[in-house]
Amino acid sequence: MTASLNDLKKRIVSTKKTSQITSAMQMVSAAKLAKSEQAVRHYQDYAQKIREVVTHLLYANHNREEIVDETSEDGEVVTSFIDYHDLLIERPVKKTGYLVISSDQGLAGSYNSSIFQSTREMLELDHQSKDEYVILTIGDAASRFFKKMGVDVRLEINDVSDIPTFEEVRKIVSSAVQMFRDGEFDEFYVCYNHHVNALLSNYRVEKMLPIIDLDEDEAKEYELDYIFEPNKEIIMDILLPQYAESLIYGAIIDAKSAEHASRMTAMRSATDNAKDLISNLTQDLNQRRQAQITQEITEIVGGAAALEEH
Repeated sequence: MTASLNDLKKRIVSTKKTSQITSAMQMVSAAKLAKSEQAVRHYQDYAQKIREVVTHLLYANHNREEIVDETSEDGEVVTSFIDYHDLLIERPVKKTGYLVISSDQGLAGSYNSSIFQSTREMLELDHQSKDEYVILTIGDAASRFFKKMGVDVRLEINDVSDIPTFEEVRKIVSSAVQMFRDGEFDEFYVCYNHHVNALLSNYRVEKMLPIIDLDEDEAKEYELDYIFEPNKEIIMDILLPQYAESLIYGAIIDAKSAEHASRMTAMRSATDNAKDLISNLTQDLNQRRQAQITQEITEIVGGAAALEEH
């Protein structure tokens, strides 16, 4: 029984050390989450403003090419508009591009597994073969998962910092936009966990290309005359790719917030479980110690009684 008591004491000490580690990791993740949420808020302010600018520059003052159709039945001239920029044109979908965002490290609960399971189910439902889509990844876990599935990962970025700057992910973001423009895929989606709050995140598949979230009616709210230098085509050719890249970057920092929240929750759960285990082990230790003391007293009393009889 002495060996058993020593084993219990060692387990209690070991579990307390583990609890201290998980508690520290929880606090670190909470601090990272707060900074990441702040970065997301700043991005949302920027995204809202650049969206307003792009929308108004694109649609205000007939900033689209006119096509005149003179074949109407009543003889009237019918004027319609088309988008002149390739990032705005919806074309027949022969191949689809996906950017899957995961973490590089573990200890984040079901964060990665939920993304992988949902993405795999979506791919199996929407595509007949692996030749119908292109995969890009952020995070070592996603890269390893799809390679294990036998999927060709066209481009990957690992070891992204806790609050990634745009420069860190510029390569994959810019490459995704360029691959779409080059016709390597006809639609582009980002698959990630959207951060709702510290306890909740939702799997999201968000369409990034072609750009479809610009509402022409928003440009009619006010009228301004713009002077374009050198011309509108060159300006929009710079501004629209930057807007598309900013949308992808926003999804990346959103996913990072969800990762920090998931890791914080997982470490809190691990700490609580460790405390429960310590409580149970301590109770077991006390019961065994009490049983040992009772047995020793019984042996002493029994020995004293035997001496008195002699």
